[in-house]
Amino acid sequence: MAATLAVCGITGLSRWICPGTLEGELEAAIAAFIDHYNNHRYHESIGNLTPADVYFGRGETVLAERRRIKHKTIQNRRLNHHRKAA
Repeated sequence: MAATLAVCGITGLSRWICPGTLEGELEAAIAAFIDHYNNHRYHESIGNLTPADVYFGRGETVLAERRRIKHKTIQNRRLNHHRKAA
């Protein structure tokens, strides 16, 4: 139980696990946390990419796609604004 408390306090896993958790559940919770942190959570310090995007070299592709979507969205908004104004 001491190991569970230490992990909860150090990694912020307290929202997923609590003292008395079975060892297999603890390992599953840690694996879920690591998966979320590396593959789903955007990190501001690396350009709002996931660590997996950067590690596997997808970072520039992801950023280019975001720029494309943003540009298209702005164009559509301007077009809609001009249609309403006319």
